[in-house]
Formats: sequence, C-alpha cells, structure tokens
Amino acid sequence: MAVLVGKKAPQFNAKAVVNGCEFIDDFSLDQFAGKHVVLFFYPKDFTFVCPTELHAFQEKLEAFKSRNTEVIAVSTDTEQSHFGWLQMEKNKGGIKGITYPLVADTNKTISANYDVLAGETYYDENDMLQAEGELIAYRGLFLIDKEGIVRHQIVNDLPLGRNVDEALRMVDALQFVEENGEVCPANWNKGNQGMKADHKSTAEFLEKHMN
Repeated sequence: MAVLVGKKAPQFNAKAVVNGCEFIDDFSLDQFAGKHVVLFFYPKDFTFVCPTELHAFQEKLEAFKSRNTEVIAVSTDTEQSHFGWLQMEKNKGGIKGITYPLVADTNKTISANYDVLAGETYYDENDMLQAEGELIAYRGLFLIDKEGIVRHQIVNDLPLGRNVDEALRMVDALQFVEENGEVCPANWNKGNQGMKADHKSTAEFLEKHMN
C-alpha cells in the first residue's frame, strides 16, 4: 500500500455528478487549488455501509465548508449509477440529498493511482486478462492541503465504515498547524492547546496536561 502523505495528490479528470443532479464531463481535482480537500473512496453504489458514510459526510458538509474544505467522493461506478442512486430516497437505501461531487472512476485509474483499488489483474497461461477479486475501491480517505499535498490518509477494509467526526478533526488539526506553527498532541481537538516543537516545551506540556 503506497503512502502518499507528503506527496502531491494524484490529479485526475473524470466524469462526475454534482449537486445531486448535474453531470460534469471534466471534473478535476486541481480546480480546488487554494482549498483543503477531503477526498474519500467508497466501494459501490446501492450497497449498505456506503450510504451511511455518504449521508454522514453530507450531515457535516457545512462544517467542512466553513473550514474552506471541499468534500469529494469517488467510486468505480458509472456517473449514471451515481445519478440513479441519488434519485433514491434515503429510507429506501438511496442517497437523495447528497450535494457534494460523486466522481465516476469507471476506468479505475483514480483508485489505482491512490493505491486503494481492491483486487488484482493478471494474464493467464492463454495470455487472457483475468481478475482476482472485485476491482472496487477500499474505503480510502485523503486530506489534501491548499498546495495539493496529501497530509493525512487512512484506508479501511470494505466492511469497516469511517468516522466522519475524525475526518473533521484532522482538518481542524491541519489548519491549526498551518495557522499557528505548533503541533497537535494526542487526542487534540479544536480549542485545545497545541505544542511547540522543541524538547523544553514538550516537557512542560506533558507535565501540565498528562499528569
């Protein structure tokens, strides 16, 4: 599994559905330069854990936007599949009401470039292309800063849903570091004190807060 933290986020240009109904042919990541981005991957439309995550991100969407942070979802489904799912009511397993972009990674290159693509391909003894396992995305999440650098990533296996509050906390932590030049200790939350990155300050912080 590749570690992208500290590296430029892989760029892409793909089809997407935005605002719950609008088809975009050339959705790109670079249009959000100067903003923080939470880019998350999910396995499949019309499934079980996935809609709980997508709705959870929607419920916190204004909190992300108030932090100048865009939320973008990606799966290997088509844009038509995204659109169909967006028309289905929540109480029937749909994601109606989701307004942030859903990117269609139909050729699976985005998932591959972020190294979250499950399954493997190989050529058999007859030189025929085969696949072992489904070629769908793991539950990867990447926090990208204003310069397009990945600053945080986490990848869950298919059955394990993510904590959206934790994603928001990481946005707060990154922005605190950027704005204050201090670092964030364990279990840091917005409003908590940071630490200066030197031995004396660290010792003082530990003595004050960890006893």
